[in-house]
Amino acid sequence: MADAKVIPFGEEPRARRKAGARRPVRVPQAQAALQPVPPQRDEDGEAAGRARQPDGAEGTEGAAPAEQARGWEQRLAGGLSFLRRRLTGEYEVDDFGFDEELTDQVLMSLLRPMYESYFRVEVRGMENVPSTGGALIVANHSGTVPLDGLMLQVAVHDHHPADRHLRLLAADLVFKLPVISELARKAGHTLACAEDAQRLLDRGELVGVMPEGFKGIGKPFSERYKLQRFGRGGFVSTALRSRVPIVPCSIVGAEEIYPMVGNSKTLARLLGFPYFPITPTFPLLGPLGTVPLPTKWTIQFGEPIATDGYAPEAADDPMLMFNLTDQVRETIQHTLYKLLVRRRSVFF
Repeated sequence: MADAKVIPFGEEPRARRKAGARRPVRVPQAQAALQPVPPQRDEDGEAAGRARQPDGAEGTEGAAPAEQARGWEQRLAGGLSFLRRRLTGEYEVDDFGFDEELTDQVLMSLLRPMYESYFRVEVRGMENVPSTGGALIVANHSGTVPLDGLMLQVAVHDHHPADRHLRLLAADLVFKLPVISELARKAGHTLACAEDAQRLLDRGELVGVMPEGFKGIGKPFSERYKLQRFGRGGFVSTALRSRVPIVPCSIVGAEEIYPMVGNSKTLARLLGFPYFPITPTFPLLGPLGTVPLPTKWTIQFGEPIATDGYAPEAADDPMLMFNLTDQVRETIQHTLYKLLVRRRSVFF
């Protein structure tokens, strides 16, 4: 897999790019000079291949360092411009606190090495995520620590052809933690309630939800990849009211990053947590035990389930909500089993 690609600090925010433009693949200057060009033929039909030289550097050595120096100057200027906007407040956030510029240039850059090099996430079925309009992405939840939600956000951010953002619905606890709550708002997360979800969907946003909640993320390792109850189907009701498709999403690999072999309920009550995990490395190894295992991840998006064919009053039909909830849950569960059968190893 390719090395992790980190967005340079101060790069032009994606909101200012042309909509739908694909990111260019960047090749270091030292490698660009050695890239071959298609062979050209002379008048006699003989192939005349040559190494591609940087513009204005035909037959001149030492041009690549000059190009690199100019590139660093541009990055430095962009970084200083970014800092100036942050210090002067010349940036925009929406009414949920989402800061697109900070997310694109800083937060995604911090998460991308873990996504690309540590967990080596493979994404499948991105074509099932709509390019325009609202959609509700429903995924399984696991891993003791909610890294799966962050990796899902990076997957949509980096791989969707329309450069879309995923707005995750998070539990109350996230917004009670210092620092974490502010970063969650900046990254576009919001409270897991029907009102906020519907507002985002009605505005044409991609919304992500993990209905298992703490039951899924805090389940013991012996129950890995067994989906827990999907609540009361509130996410289905929200999708029906907004008439947006539901996209099932299955994540394999997160279950093994922190194998939860025990739960200290006493410590959990004292700290106000829903559970206090005990793993083979934590708390035995102290801070070192908080490092997740480098498992190999796969994220697969399933075919969307349309909701625009139902009548407006369908959102109040408990039997319909139960059936759709069960359909989404079974789709995710069967996909998990298929991915597990194909998986060669937990780590490779």
